[in-house]
Amino acid sequence: MTFQPGSDHSREDVRARVDEAIEDNDVVLFMKGNRLMPQCGYSMRALELIGQHVEEFETVDVLPALDQYRAALESHSGWETIPQTYVNGEFVGGSDILAELDERGELEQTLTGE
Repeated sequence: MTFQPGSDHSREDVRARVDEAIEDNDVVLFMKGNRLMPQCGYSMRALELIGQHVEEFETVDVLPALDQYRAALESHSGWETIPQTYVNGEFVGGSDILAELDERGELEQTLTGE
């Protein structure tokens, strides 16, 4: 399911996309922008931190429907802020939490389950 900027995205469509991405991917990052063009520093930092430890992970650009994504993600995590990282269906956190885990030497294990 691909969303195009400027198109209307219902809350139900976005919620289904969020649920699907979390269920279908070992690691998924909901971010502003994409891998090639992150659109905020926090998203760029999260992308870099995850990329240091795992090659295969999904990213979802929330900008085409930011308000709907915030609402859908908040129902999973209790947070409205973006970026958000999920590993094996569980909410891990944003770039600050990823950085803290990395500093403690725990990020790779968190991302890979090893």
